[in-house]
Amino acid sequence: MFRRTFWFSTGVAAGVWATTKVNRKLKQLTPESLAAAAANKAIEAGHRIKDRAVGFALEVRDNMALREEELGEALGINAAPELPAPRRHTAIENRNNPKYVEGSTYQTHSYNRNEDH
Repeated sequence: MFRRTFWFSTGVAAGVWATTKVNRKLKQLTPESLAAAAANKAIEAGHRIKDRAVGFALEVRDNMALREEELGEALGINAAPELPAPRRHTAIENRNNPKYVEGSTYQTHSYNRNEDH
């Protein structure tokens, strides 16, 4: 009796396992599932290509800087050029400024928002 129950249970378990496997495979082979899998593979490939391109660009930039340094040493032009200081122009003349000159071309009226107009 135990023998028959054992083999019956084993057969039921094998049938359930096989049915589950077949159903999973059939779901994987539907057009929607195949399209989704292809899209995921394409996205993964795009990410890999992007990562490699970024790595390549960084490597090129590092090698370019190294080569520029080598050329600078070979030509003796390592010193960076001195740039003039940036100029600052005032848009509205401040009469309290000691540099204020009467009769200048700057606007002489105030733009104080708190004044009554």
